[in-house]
Amino acid sequence: MSAATTRSRTPDRLCAEAVDLARAAAEEAAAPGVVGAHEGLVAEGDRVVTHFFGCAELGYRGWRWAVTVARASRAKIVTLDEAVLLPGPDAVLAPEWVPWSERLRPGDMGPGDLLPTDAEDLRLEPGFCGEDEPAPDSAVSTEMAELVEAEDAEVTDGSPRNLPAAPSRGSIAAVAEELGLRRARVLSRYGLHTAADRWEEAYGAKTPMAQAAPAACVSCAFLMPIGGSLGQAFGVCANEFAPADGRVVSLTYGCGGHSEAAVMPKPPQPAPPVIDETRVDPFPLRPARDSGSVPDTDDETAELGHS
Repeated sequence: MSAATTRSRTPDRLCAEAVDLARAAAEEAAAPGVVGAHEGLVAEGDRVVTHFFGCAELGYRGWRWAVTVARASRAKIVTLDEAVLLPGPDAVLAPEWVPWSERLRPGDMGPGDLLPTDAEDLRLEPGFCGEDEPAPDSAVSTEMAELVEAEDAEVTDGSPRNLPAAPSRGSIAAVAEELGLRRARVLSRYGLHTAADRWEEAYGAKTPMAQAAPAACVSCAFLMPIGGSLGQAFGVCANEFAPADGRVVSLTYGCGGHSEAAVMPKPPQPAPPVIDETRVDPFPLRPARDSGSVPDTDDETAELGHS
Protein backbone atom coordinates (compact mmCIF):
# COMPACT_ATOMS: atom_id res chain seq x y z
CA MET A 1 0.00 0.00 0.00
CA SER A 2 1.42 3.35 -1.02
CA ALA A 3 1.93 6.27 1.35
CA ALA A 4 -0.54 8.39 -0.62
CA THR A 5 -3.28 5.80 -0.12
CA THR A 6 -2.54 5.65 3.60
CA ARG A 7 -2.74 9.41 3.93
CA SER A 8 -6.05 9.59 2.02
CA ARG A 9 -7.75 7.18 4.45
CA THR A 10 -6.50 8.97 7.55
CA PRO A 11 -8.47 12.18 8.32
CA ASP A 12 -6.40 15.31 8.49
CA ARG A 13 -6.14 16.48 12.12
CA LEU A 14 -6.87 20.16 11.48
CA CYS A 15 -9.76 19.38 9.13
CA ALA A 16 -11.20 16.87 11.61
CA GLU A 17 -11.11 19.49 14.37
CA ALA A 18 -12.99 22.08 12.25
CA VAL A 19 -16.39 20.97 13.54
CA ASP A 20 -17.50 24.49 14.43
CA LEU A 21 -16.62 25.78 10.95
CA ALA A 22 -18.61 22.94 9.35
CA ARG A 23 -21.62 23.50 11.63
CA ALA A 24 -21.67 27.23 10.87
CA ALA A 25 -21.68 26.47 7.15
CA ALA A 26 -24.53 23.95 7.55
CA GLU A 27 -26.62 26.38 9.61
CA GLU A 28 -26.07 29.09 7.01
CA ALA A 29 -27.30 26.79 4.21
CA ALA A 30 -30.20 25.26 6.17
CA ALA A 31 -33.23 26.71 7.88
CA PRO A 32 -32.81 27.81 11.51
CA GLY A 33 -32.95 24.98 14.03
CA VAL A 34 -32.77 22.03 11.62
CA VAL A 35 -29.06 21.18 11.94
CA GLY A 36 -28.67 18.39 14.46
CA ALA A 37 -25.76 16.87 16.29
CA HIS A 38 -22.43 15.93 14.74
CA GLU A 39 -22.68 12.37 13.41
CA GLY A 40 -19.12 11.72 12.36
CA LEU A 41 -16.70 12.44 9.58
CA VAL A 42 -15.00 10.74 6.66
CA ALA A 43 -11.74 11.44 4.84
CA GLU A 44 -12.34 12.22 1.17
CA GLY A 45 -8.64 12.57 0.33
CA ASP A 46 -5.45 14.29 1.43
CA ARG A 47 -6.45 17.16 3.76
CA VAL A 48 -10.11 16.85 2.69
CA VAL A 49 -12.69 15.84 5.32
CA THR A 50 -16.51 15.72 5.23
CA HIS A 51 -18.43 16.33 8.47
CA PHE A 52 -21.97 14.96 8.87
CA PHE A 53 -24.70 16.62 10.93
CA GLY A 54 -28.19 15.29 11.57
CA CYS A 55 -31.19 16.90 9.85
CA ALA A 56 -34.20 17.72 12.04
CA GLU A 57 -36.35 19.09 9.23
CA LEU A 58 -39.75 17.45 8.79
CA GLY A 59 -39.97 15.03 5.91
CA TYR A 60 -36.22 14.34 5.80
CA ARG A 61 -35.87 11.43 8.19
CA GLY A 62 -32.47 9.81 7.84
CA TRP A 63 -30.98 12.69 5.85
CA ARG A 64 -27.91 14.59 7.04
CA TRP A 65 -25.97 17.70 6.24
CA ALA A 66 -22.58 16.99 4.67
CA VAL A 67 -20.04 19.78 4.95
CA THR A 68 -16.67 19.29 3.27
CA VAL A 69 -13.65 21.24 4.48
CA ALA A 70 -10.13 21.25 3.07
CA ARG A 71 -6.65 22.56 3.85
CA ALA A 72 -3.93 23.48 1.42
CA SER A 73 -0.54 21.82 1.66
CA ARG A 74 1.61 23.28 4.46
CA ALA A 75 -1.25 25.66 5.40
CA LYS A 76 -2.67 26.01 8.90
CA ILE A 77 -6.05 27.46 7.91
CA VAL A 78 -8.99 25.17 7.11
CA THR A 79 -11.34 26.46 4.41
CA LEU A 80 -14.90 25.53 3.48
CA ASP A 81 -15.46 23.48 0.33
CA GLU A 82 -19.23 22.79 0.11
CA ALA A 83 -22.34 22.11 2.21
CA VAL A 84 -25.10 19.85 0.89
CA LEU A 85 -28.00 17.78 2.21
CA LEU A 86 -27.50 14.09 1.41
CA PRO A 87 -29.51 10.96 2.22
CA GLY A 88 -28.10 8.65 4.85
CA PRO A 89 -28.21 4.85 4.92
CA ASP A 90 -31.72 4.86 6.47
CA ALA A 91 -33.06 7.90 4.64
CA VAL A 92 -36.61 8.02 3.30
CA LEU A 93 -36.27 8.40 -0.47
CA ALA A 94 -38.79 8.91 -3.22
CA PRO A 95 -39.55 5.82 -5.31
CA GLU A 96 -37.72 5.36 -8.57
CA TRP A 97 -39.32 7.21 -11.44
CA VAL A 98 -41.51 5.01 -13.63
CA PRO A 99 -42.84 6.05 -17.08
CA TRP A 100 -46.54 6.85 -17.21
CA SER A 101 -47.17 3.88 -19.51
CA GLU A 102 -45.99 1.57 -16.71
CA ARG A 103 -47.68 3.50 -13.88
CA LEU A 104 -51.13 3.38 -15.47
CA ARG A 105 -53.54 0.97 -13.85
CA PRO A 106 -57.08 -0.12 -14.72
CA GLY A 107 -59.56 2.49 -13.55
CA ASP A 108 -57.13 5.45 -13.72
CA MET A 109 -58.68 6.96 -16.84
CA GLY A 110 -61.33 9.62 -16.38
CA PRO A 111 -63.66 11.58 -18.66
CA GLY A 112 -61.68 13.38 -21.35
CA ASP A 113 -58.46 11.40 -20.83
CA LEU A 114 -56.68 9.99 -23.88
CA LEU A 115 -54.64 6.79 -23.80
CA PRO A 116 -52.44 6.48 -26.90
CA THR A 117 -51.27 3.02 -27.92
CA ASP A 118 -47.78 2.27 -29.09
CA ALA A 119 -47.31 1.47 -32.75
CA GLU A 120 -45.53 -1.74 -31.67
CA ASP A 121 -48.05 -2.68 -28.98
CA LEU A 122 -47.79 -6.44 -28.44
CA ARG A 123 -51.50 -6.65 -27.69
CA LEU A 124 -52.43 -5.54 -31.23
CA GLU A 125 -51.81 -6.79 -34.74
CA PRO A 126 -52.88 -5.62 -38.21
CA GLY A 127 -56.53 -6.19 -38.98
CA PHE A 128 -55.68 -7.21 -42.55
CA CYS A 129 -52.43 -7.84 -44.42
CA GLY A 130 -51.18 -6.10 -47.52
CA GLU A 131 -50.89 -2.52 -48.68
CA ASP A 132 -52.82 -0.41 -51.15
CA GLU A 133 -50.52 -1.10 -54.06
CA PRO A 134 -51.51 -0.41 -57.67
CA ALA A 135 -52.32 -3.25 -59.98
CA PRO A 136 -49.31 -4.68 -61.87
CA ASP A 137 -50.58 -3.34 -65.21
CA SER A 138 -51.36 0.13 -63.85
CA ALA A 139 -49.46 3.14 -65.14
CA VAL A 140 -48.39 4.07 -61.61
CA SER A 141 -47.27 0.58 -60.54
CA THR A 142 -43.68 -0.29 -59.74
CA GLU A 143 -43.50 -2.90 -62.48
CA MET A 144 -44.69 -0.42 -65.11
CA ALA A 145 -42.22 2.23 -63.93
CA GLU A 146 -39.33 -0.23 -64.21
CA LEU A 147 -40.50 -1.27 -67.66
CA VAL A 148 -40.69 2.35 -68.82
CA GLU A 149 -37.19 3.03 -67.53
CA ALA A 150 -35.78 -0.12 -69.15
CA GLU A 151 -37.40 0.58 -72.55
CA ASP A 152 -36.61 4.30 -72.36
CA ALA A 153 -40.27 4.99 -73.11
CA GLU A 154 -42.73 7.54 -71.95
CA VAL A 155 -46.23 7.07 -70.72
CA THR A 156 -48.61 8.85 -73.05
CA ASP A 157 -50.97 11.45 -71.75
CA GLY A 158 -54.23 9.99 -70.61
CA SER A 159 -56.35 9.22 -67.64
CA PRO A 160 -54.18 6.38 -66.24
CA ARG A 161 -51.16 8.65 -66.07
CA ASN A 162 -53.03 11.34 -64.17
CA LEU A 163 -54.15 8.94 -61.46
CA PRO A 164 -52.23 9.71 -58.25
CA ALA A 165 -52.87 6.19 -56.99
CA ALA A 166 -54.62 3.02 -58.00
CA PRO A 167 -58.41 3.03 -57.95
CA SER A 168 -59.81 2.23 -54.53
CA ARG A 169 -62.07 -0.50 -55.90
CA GLY A 170 -60.30 -3.83 -55.77
CA SER A 171 -57.61 -2.67 -53.34
CA ILE A 172 -56.86 -4.42 -50.07
CA ALA A 173 -58.54 -1.65 -48.06
CA ALA A 174 -61.64 -1.76 -50.24
CA VAL A 175 -61.96 -5.52 -49.92
CA ALA A 176 -61.47 -5.28 -46.16
CA GLU A 177 -64.18 -2.63 -46.02
CA GLU A 178 -66.60 -4.85 -47.90
CA LEU A 179 -65.85 -7.78 -45.58
CA GLY A 180 -66.46 -5.66 -42.49
CA LEU A 181 -62.79 -5.48 -41.50
CA ARG A 182 -62.77 -1.74 -40.91
CA ARG A 183 -60.30 -1.81 -38.01
CA ALA A 184 -56.69 -1.20 -38.88
CA ARG A 185 -55.52 -3.30 -35.92
CA VAL A 186 -57.10 -6.10 -33.91
CA LEU A 187 -56.15 -8.03 -30.78
CA SER A 188 -53.14 -10.27 -31.20
CA ARG A 189 -52.84 -13.69 -29.58
CA TYR A 190 -50.83 -12.09 -26.79
CA GLY A 191 -53.56 -9.49 -26.27
CA LEU A 192 -56.22 -12.21 -26.14
CA HIS A 193 -54.26 -14.22 -23.57
CA THR A 194 -53.63 -11.22 -21.31
CA ALA A 195 -57.31 -10.24 -21.43
CA ALA A 196 -58.38 -13.81 -20.66
CA ASP A 197 -55.98 -14.04 -17.72
CA ARG A 198 -57.23 -10.72 -16.36
CA TRP A 199 -60.90 -11.72 -16.62
CA GLU A 200 -60.24 -15.18 -15.20
CA GLU A 201 -58.52 -13.67 -12.18
CA ALA A 202 -61.37 -11.22 -11.49
CA TYR A 203 -64.36 -13.47 -12.28
CA GLY A 204 -63.06 -17.01 -12.54
CA ALA A 205 -63.36 -20.36 -10.85
CA LYS A 206 -60.75 -19.57 -8.17
CA THR A 207 -62.58 -16.58 -6.68
CA PRO A 208 -64.29 -16.98 -3.28
CA MET A 209 -67.68 -16.24 -4.84
CA ALA A 210 -67.29 -19.05 -7.36
CA GLN A 211 -66.05 -21.48 -4.70
CA ALA A 212 -69.25 -20.97 -2.71
CA ALA A 213 -71.61 -20.88 -5.70
CA PRO A 214 -74.17 -23.67 -6.12
CA ALA A 215 -73.51 -23.96 -9.87
CA ALA A 216 -71.34 -22.49 -12.64
CA CYS A 217 -72.30 -19.75 -15.08
CA VAL A 218 -72.21 -22.14 -18.01
CA SER A 219 -75.65 -23.41 -16.98
CA CYS A 220 -77.10 -20.04 -15.93
CA ALA A 221 -79.85 -18.43 -17.98
CA PHE A 222 -78.48 -14.95 -17.21
CA LEU A 223 -75.23 -15.64 -19.08
CA MET A 224 -75.08 -13.80 -22.41
CA PRO A 225 -72.73 -15.43 -24.95
CA ILE A 226 -70.08 -13.41 -26.76
CA GLY A 227 -68.58 -13.95 -30.19
CA GLY A 228 -65.03 -14.71 -31.20
CA SER A 229 -62.57 -17.16 -29.75
CA LEU A 230 -63.06 -15.82 -26.22
CA GLY A 231 -66.72 -16.85 -26.39
CA GLN A 232 -65.64 -20.44 -25.76
CA ALA A 233 -64.58 -19.55 -22.22
CA PHE A 234 -66.35 -16.29 -21.29
CA GLY A 235 -69.72 -14.57 -21.39
CA VAL A 236 -71.46 -11.48 -20.01
CA CYS A 237 -73.57 -11.61 -16.85
CA ALA A 238 -77.05 -10.11 -17.26
CA ASN A 239 -78.38 -10.61 -13.72
CA GLU A 240 -78.93 -7.21 -12.14
CA PHE A 241 -78.66 -8.68 -8.63
CA ALA A 242 -75.44 -10.58 -9.30
CA PRO A 243 -72.06 -9.13 -8.25
CA ALA A 244 -70.77 -9.39 -11.85
CA ASP A 245 -73.72 -7.76 -13.61
CA GLY A 246 -72.61 -6.34 -16.96
CA ARG A 247 -69.10 -7.81 -16.69
CA VAL A 248 -67.27 -10.50 -18.61
CA VAL A 249 -67.23 -13.66 -16.52
CA SER A 250 -65.68 -17.06 -17.00
CA LEU A 251 -67.98 -19.96 -17.77
CA THR A 252 -66.61 -21.60 -14.62
CA TYR A 253 -67.53 -18.61 -12.46
CA GLY A 254 -70.66 -18.71 -10.33
CA CYS A 255 -72.64 -16.90 -7.67
CA GLY A 256 -75.77 -17.25 -5.59
CA GLY A 257 -77.84 -15.60 -8.29
CA HIS A 258 -77.75 -18.65 -10.56
CA SER A 259 -81.04 -18.99 -12.41
CA GLU A 260 -81.46 -22.68 -11.51
CA ALA A 261 -79.88 -22.68 -8.06
CA ALA A 262 -82.98 -22.02 -5.97
CA VAL A 263 -86.26 -22.00 -7.83
CA MET A 264 -88.86 -20.40 -5.58
CA PRO A 265 -91.89 -22.69 -5.03
CA LYS A 266 -95.36 -21.41 -5.75
CA PRO A 267 -97.30 -20.27 -2.67
CA PRO A 268 -99.86 -22.88 -1.51
CA GLN A 269 -103.44 -22.17 -2.54
CA PRO A 270 -106.09 -22.91 0.12
CA ALA A 271 -108.90 -25.25 -0.85
CA PRO A 272 -112.22 -23.58 -1.68
CA PRO A 273 -114.82 -23.73 1.13
CA VAL A 274 -117.47 -26.50 0.95
CA ILE A 275 -121.04 -25.44 1.75
CA ASP A 276 -123.64 -28.14 2.40
CA GLU A 277 -127.04 -26.74 1.49
CA THR A 278 -129.00 -30.00 2.05
CA ARG A 279 -129.25 -29.78 5.85
CA VAL A 280 -129.78 -27.12 8.54
CA ASP A 281 -128.06 -27.03 11.93
CA PRO A 282 -130.21 -25.30 14.60
CA PHE A 283 -128.40 -22.93 16.94
CA PRO A 284 -130.23 -21.59 20.12
CA LEU A 285 -130.46 -17.87 20.52
CA ARG A 286 -129.89 -18.08 24.31
CA PRO A 287 -127.79 -20.58 26.29
CA ALA A 288 -129.60 -23.22 28.38
CA ARG A 289 -130.07 -22.57 32.09
CA ASP A 290 -128.15 -25.70 33.07
CA SER A 291 -125.28 -25.19 30.69
CA GLY A 292 -123.15 -23.22 33.17
CA SER A 293 -120.81 -24.42 35.91
CA VAL A 294 -123.13 -23.17 38.67
CA PRO A 295 -126.36 -25.22 39.22
CA ASP A 296 -129.65 -23.46 38.72
CA THR A 297 -131.65 -22.58 41.88
CA ASP A 298 -134.96 -20.96 42.68
CA ASP A 299 -133.59 -18.97 45.66
CA GLU A 300 -134.12 -15.37 44.70
CA THR A 301 -132.07 -14.12 47.69
CA ALA A 302 -128.92 -15.52 46.28
CA GLU A 303 -127.92 -12.83 43.87
CA LEU A 304 -124.86 -14.68 42.71
CA GLY A 305 -126.40 -18.14 42.89
CA HIS A 306 -124.21 -19.27 45.82
CA SER A 307 -123.39 -18.24 49.38
